[in-house]
Amino acid sequence: MSTQPEQQQNPPGVEAELQPQADHGESSYRGSGKLENKVAVITGGDSGIGRAVAIAFAREGADVLVSFLDEEEDARETQRWVEEAGRKCVLVPGDIAVPEHCRSIIRQAVEAFGRIDILVNNAAFQMSHESLEEIPDDEWDYTFKTNITAMFHLCKAAVPHMKSGSAIINTTSVNSDMPKPTLLAYAATKGAIANFTGGLAQLLAEKGIRVNSVAPGPIWTPLIPSTMPPDQVKSFGSEVPLGRPGQPREVAPVYVFLASDEASYVSGARYAVTGGKPIL
Repeated sequence: MSTQPEQQQNPPGVEAELQPQADHGESSYRGSGKLENKVAVITGGDSGIGRAVAIAFAREGADVLVSFLDEEEDARETQRWVEEAGRKCVLVPGDIAVPEHCRSIIRQAVEAFGRIDILVNNAAFQMSHESLEEIPDDEWDYTFKTNITAMFHLCKAAVPHMKSGSAIINTTSVNSDMPKPTLLAYAATKGAIANFTGGLAQLLAEKGIRVNSVAPGPIWTPLIPSTMPPDQVKSFGSEVPLGRPGQPREVAPVYVFLASDEASYVSGARYAVTGGKPIL
């Protein structure tokens, strides 16, 4: 059984304090031109899954806009890897819980690159609570604004700038149909994202825009020690059949596939990356 040192961070967490360090594919991912000259917007692209996706996309030939809350150092590191791959990277800080900021992200992407080919709705907020009474009203509302309402505003703003063959990829979770009770608000939003993805895929089919979701299980990112008690951090990932948390680099190739033309007949799907834990 895999274990991590007990540790705690302030939300949303930073990569530099994560022990052990996460693997985003920095030394392992090899591109093959799957996204040559495409333009991608990635929310939460500064760290974790978002950073791994940004690195993979860049090495596949895409320019990237990275949206992030306020983790400037992490975002700069992601930018460094993207530019090292020979691609452009625009950084946009701010809170996607604010609708106007969602629209601003899309505006800045269009100003920088002229269009959007791929939208990855990845940023999320979660907190653990042992009882319903512990959950603050404003935290419940903020979780929904960040995790699902922002997707609506981002998609609505982006679609007019997306051509046939473009792709939207939403990060849901194994919690979307197997909710962890201590993550009540987060799990509820992830269920909403899975449903939103299925409906939006049908709505945008006539435009030739594909919409899919990725459902990660326990992936080792700064979100974990910044939102879970230290004892849960220590055992994080041990409950799945593979007996360990996944690394961000182990999720990114699924996003590459769904963003690429190889997935031209894949829409409305949900891909599990859960260490062997099935989703319904």
